[in-house]
Amino acid sequence: MSDEESTEYYTLLCDDPSHEVVLVDCGPRETDVILAVRKVTGQSLWHSRDLTRQAPVTLLGGLPAYRAQSAVAVLQRAGARAEWRQEPDPGERTAPSA
Repeated sequence: MSDEESTEYYTLLCDDPSHEVVLVDCGPRETDVILAVRKVTGQSLWHSRDLTRQAPVTLLGGLPAYRAQSAVAVLQRAGARAEWRQEPDPGERTAPSA
């Protein structure tokens, strides 16, 4: 590269940061929630049951906002308490969950 040429670097910012879907509580309709978790995650029935019983648990990550909202809606229709959150930036520390 000669002295006349220069290289410019740009940092691209994503308009839609990644989101995660968190199952907060199963609620009284455990079977319906297990089937909803299976539908949302694509996991086996056995694994979906284990995830449901481990609530609060993060089910999905790295989703755009509209997909996270859609997954939460499916879980809520089944009777679960679920929410979507923006994922923390890499290297950003979060408080440990209790």
